[in-house]
Formats: sequence, C-alpha cells, structure tokens
Amino acid sequence: MSTFEPWSYREDVGYTQGTNIVGYKIAATDGDIGKIDKATNDVGAASIVVDTGPWILGRKVLLPAGVVQRIDHDDEKVYVDRTKDQIKDAPEYDPDASDYDDRDYRDRLGNYYGDYYKRGM
Repeated sequence: MSTFEPWSYREDVGYTQGTNIVGYKIAATDGDIGKIDKATNDVGAASIVVDTGPWILGRKVLLPAGVVQRIDHDDEKVYVDRTKDQIKDAPEYDPDASDYDDRDYRDRLGNYYGDYYKRGM
C-alpha cells in the first residue's frame, strides 16, 4: 500500500501538468457533489475547490488532490474516493479567508483525509 500524499495527484488518475479541469463535475463514491471552481497543481499543494451548489447550502469545499481517484476528460468528471458525508464533515473551508494558503488549515485537512487511508478507508 502506498503512502497517502494529500497535496499531490496520484500518478494514475489521468492528470497532467497544465490540464484545465475547472468546470468539471465532481463525483463522490455515493453521488455527485458539485463542480470544480478552482484547481491548482502547485508542487506539494495541489488541490481543487468545489462549488457544492445546493448540496450543502452553496458551501465551497477544498479537496486535496490526493483524494482524486480518476479523471474522465471525455465526460468532464472527476471521481474522488470519499463519500459525500466524509467531504461534508471535513474541516470547513472559507473561500473569503486565507484558508487556501493557511498552513494550519491545510495540515488539518490533509490529516483529516489521511486518517481514512490509515484506517483502510
């Protein structure tokens, strides 16, 4: 079993440097959760911001790139290996604050998702 690296895309997901996935739909293991509002591939800080629309009252969520399971470019859809509840229960993201670049927040979020890998999902 490989080590979970929250802030890097896995090699086999279908993401290559420079790929624009903004606007792609996001699918959790138990259904769609929204669309990608922002995506980065910064070394050691790759992530996606998802606009959840009405699903969780218009809240945006930050997902570390490590939770991306695969990308379907034909259907413009990104699949993540988390459930809706796991995403909803993650440390809350505030797009108006500096959460995106806040080291403490990113550590808490990375640890939150990393704990699922330690438990075997």
